[in-house]
Amino acid sequence: MGTTPQDKTSQNQGEGNRTADRNYREATTKFAHSDRGQREIGKAGDVKPEEEKALRKAEEAGKSRAKERDR
Repeated sequence: MGTTPQDKTSQNQGEGNRTADRNYREATTKFAHSDRGQREIGKAGDVKPEEEKALRKAEEAGKSRAKERDR
């Protein structure tokens, strides 16, 4: 395997890559303030009636398990 020009110029920052973090945060902020982002945020809590029952059941199961572990 040879190295590519990209390999020679990139600096691997490993975990905690500050450049990737900054790029992600900037893109996320830009999306959140865009028209499409605002539409998506506005409908984020919308749940279909058939999904609501399953979500409530899962929530109760999770709470039940958490109570058992707290004893």
